[in-house]
Amino acid sequence: MAQLVLQALVEHQIEQVVISPGSRNAPLTIGFANHPKINTQSIVDERSAGFFALGLAQQSGKPVALLCTSGSALLNYYPAVAEAYYSRVPLLILSADRPAHLIDIGDGQTIRQPRIFEEHICFESGLDEKNDLEESAREIRAALETLEESSGPVHLNLPFDEPLYETVTELYDFGALLKPKVNDAPASLLKETPVSDENMDKLASIWNSSAKKMIILGVHHPDELIQIQLDHLAKDPSVLILTETTSNVSSKNFISNIDQLIFSLSEEELSELRPEVLITFGGMVVSKKIKQFLRRHQPDHHWHVDPNRAMNTYHCLEQHIPVTAQLFFSQFFFLTETVESEYQDEWLTRKQNKKKRHREYLDGLEFSDFLVFYTVFRSLPQGIRLQLSNSSVIRYAQLFDLGEDLDVFCNRGTSGIDGSTSTAVGAATVFSGQTVFVTGDLSFFYDSNAFWNSYIPSNFRVIVVNNSGGGIFRILPGPKKSGALDYFETPHQLDASHLCKMHGIDYQRATDLKSLESALEGFFNSTNGPRLLEIFTPSEVNDRVLMDYFKFLDQA
Repeated sequence: MAQLVLQALVEHQIEQVVISPGSRNAPLTIGFANHPKINTQSIVDERSAGFFALGLAQQSGKPVALLCTSGSALLNYYPAVAEAYYSRVPLLILSADRPAHLIDIGDGQTIRQPRIFEEHICFESGLDEKNDLEESAREIRAALETLEESSGPVHLNLPFDEPLYETVTELYDFGALLKPKVNDAPASLLKETPVSDENMDKLASIWNSSAKKMIILGVHHPDELIQIQLDHLAKDPSVLILTETTSNVSSKNFISNIDQLIFSLSEEELSELRPEVLITFGGMVVSKKIKQFLRRHQPDHHWHVDPNRAMNTYHCLEQHIPVTAQLFFSQFFFLTETVESEYQDEWLTRKQNKKKRHREYLDGLEFSDFLVFYTVFRSLPQGIRLQLSNSSVIRYAQLFDLGEDLDVFCNRGTSGIDGSTSTAVGAATVFSGQTVFVTGDLSFFYDSNAFWNSYIPSNFRVIVVNNSGGGIFRILPGPKKSGALDYFETPHQLDASHLCKMHGIDYQRATDLKSLESALEGFFNSTNGPRLLEIFTPSEVNDRVLMDYFKFLDQA
């Protein structure tokens, strides 16, 4: 069984395997560690290992395998599996298990492992030690083909009986079992089926007769073709394009700071902004304001373009178009016509007014989270990969224009704080340039085991904004009024210095603007090891500064 799985991974060109130490997974651990075409990493904490692997797959664009022992070890993968499911990151979960006759009889390290990720998995199979190899090979092949087609997580549960550590000199050849069945259908130059001409004509007819069209791009990998396609669409004055920091496209003709624009709009202004046609694609959208707006002021037509999933984010989805955005727009271009309209110009003018007020607000601003993020983001070197944690950090990032040459990533599939650091570390190991991770204090301390490995590159940089608790809960009105703010905010007096000392990471700290600017001067320079900068901000000031900011914008 171990050799069958190993050969299947090699056959499908899966080169990275993240292993968490254990005993029941020994047959596979030994096989992976000794195979010249497999690169292995050892991450003790399975939850951290799951997100580390997610970061590897996120940056490489290739599937990554995870291997753990039996029992509760597998449960610790679940947060990363859920994130991979919603973010469409290809992870292969390989869980070693006891044979079926040893489950639920009081044996150690046993739980019911088959179908454990049932609600958040693209394919799951519990192999049986009684299966013949042909049947097992068929299940393994189906899992790996799903992994390639769906770009999401798949799970194979593999029972191994003792002995576990012995090796054999005979190598089996399972090539014939692992090759997919021959497809007699004629070969196609396209990996996906285009949208039918009839449907495209219908969509184009609606599009060309509408004077207010909106395109919203959520989380998306950097993609030169998407940038070109959106630039082309933005030439039409009836088209307004909204993006976010994690969309990884930019243009002066796009609305890139959504909340900055619409936070203080009146109902009348929002009604004017309402599109007749809405096209959405990409992953999750951070802005809660755009969701609220489009749920209240719904477009006449909403089309979501995605090869796998119909995202009815605005509760008015008319049609799911199951192809990639690149293919859809490539077909759509030839059918669209420019429509005379003031829709785009009107909202770009408002954007410029908000930008002017934004710059004015920053003049003489007191030391706070807002000023810290502004200072940090404008100090980032060109050409880096920027990883952001969730909660306040990703929301603050939406208020600033980051450099056009920055590629920005965040775990927005489930939007959890649980594995942001581990994801950033995993991502950094496969990117030849510099990875910078900006995080809040709770997210950082929650995932402190992310540093418990020997793979952190020397040019990796971490910036922790420490406001002594979950600052976002001071911004939200509900927790303040609840009488239980401490249970939402999680106040603490921790700092990262001892963690850095334990893991051999260079530590710096800043407590005001002067010390922050001084620390940032050489922070990104080459060193012999990773560095962390912890910035302490006043929790009693941060929420007031942010709320005053939106009031100030409203006066534009």
